[in-house]
Amino acid sequence: MTDTILIINGPNLDMLGTRQPEVYGHDTLDDVEALCRRTAEDEGVEIDFRQSDSEAEIMKWIKEARGTRAGILINPAGFTSTSIAILDSLLIFEGPIIEVHISPLFRRDEFRHLSYVSKAATAKIEGFGIRGYEFAVRKLAELARG
Repeated sequence: MTDTILIINGPNLDMLGTRQPEVYGHDTLDDVEALCRRTAEDEGVEIDFRQSDSEAEIMKWIKEARGTRAGILINPAGFTSTSIAILDSLLIFEGPIIEVHISPLFRRDEFRHLSYVSKAATAKIEGFGIRGYEFAVRKLAELARG
């Protein structure tokens, strides 16, 4: 096991900063990655930062993380309330999993309130903008250190 945290960003998060800024803010995915890298450096861990619009690719990354990553931070985005397949992949990961959402799902459309990912998550952070990623990286680093 390494001190590397896998950070997975789901569909359309590559459009942060331009897609619905009234909901997601003006920060870009590059800003999120920079924040995660600074936080990881402060905490003495590495990150493996990824984004995909493909459910299959996300599932593959989760499976590859078994035994090789200290934890997973996942923002499943549009797969939050639709992907039992991602849930099943997360359930076979042995380490901590933190689910992060930039916007508060409980204040959004009713169909967004359900999160399959939450059923596998150690914790869930939502509604704090990209700062939720910072908090999640700190907590995963703490858990990795024991």
